[in-house]
Amino acid sequence: MPINLPTDLLRSFLAIVDTGSMMRATEHVFLSPSALSLQMKRLEEIARRQLFQRSGRSLVLTPAGRELAASARRILELNDSAVSAMLGETLSGVVKLGLVQDFAETLLPGILRDFSALHPQTQLQLQVAGSAELVDAYRSSELDMVLCLGRPADAQAQMAAPMLWLGDPDLAREEEVKLVLLDVPCVFRSAALRALQEAGRRFRIVVETPSLSASRAAVAAGLGVTCRTDLLAGWGSLPPVPAGLLPALPSVGYVLMQSEDPTEAGHRLASLTLDALRRATAHTPAPRAAAA
Repeated sequence: MPINLPTDLLRSFLAIVDTGSMMRATEHVFLSPSALSLQMKRLEEIARRQLFQRSGRSLVLTPAGRELAASARRILELNDSAVSAMLGETLSGVVKLGLVQDFAETLLPGILRDFSALHPQTQLQLQVAGSAELVDAYRSSELDMVLCLGRPADAQAQMAAPMLWLGDPDLAREEEVKLVLLDVPCVFRSAALRALQEAGRRFRIVVETPSLSASRAAVAAGLGVTCRTDLLAGWGSLPPVPAGLLPALPSVGYVLMQSEDPTEAGHRLASLTLDALRRATAHTPAPRAAAA
């Protein structure tokens, strides 16, 4: 006999996933902590799996929880779209989204496709820029939502990913490391320079550009090495530098900032964006060649 997943339980489940704690989630679903806890117990009984485990004061997803979260977002999007269609409602208006070049090149096409299919009457205004510029625009209320880079410890960081050195391994063996970097400010640029300086490695910036595409072309042409993450860069044929040839790099946070009182369209766009980010991260290969 088919088992039904109640949408109210799924909404509460995703509220906990997105906020990172049961207490913060209560503000989004308007339930008491005890009622929310009972809902999650019921959902785990239906799923027959543990969905959360504690990490300090936060709740993190188990493998079964991550799988359910991805499915829950799709289920709720389809449910809400069907309800809107039956009621003759359409989501319209304008949603202003800002994101860094890396996400624009890798995640944006799929996000736009899914959002347009669900909400064809909503107009999207897109701004692609550096993280610092996007955060300033968000704080000035010029953007409704921002997907950018930051520290893994940032309150709005959804996940963290290790930075990797990318490029021709022979260049990493040279006495002077040739670098291809984006213009200031750039978290990857800062991390690369700091790592080399602290390790006492000589380096020289051979290409400096504001364009991610130009940076990719320069690395592919063998002009120098750079650092990025597997997910963000979408580099494809660019090889990771083997472990040990260059100094270790830190991790970077994937940060999603959304207005405290989003429109329904904005809320759904954020949901689609988080879903795309988590799917892409889940399918990203482990960084085999990250510097040790």
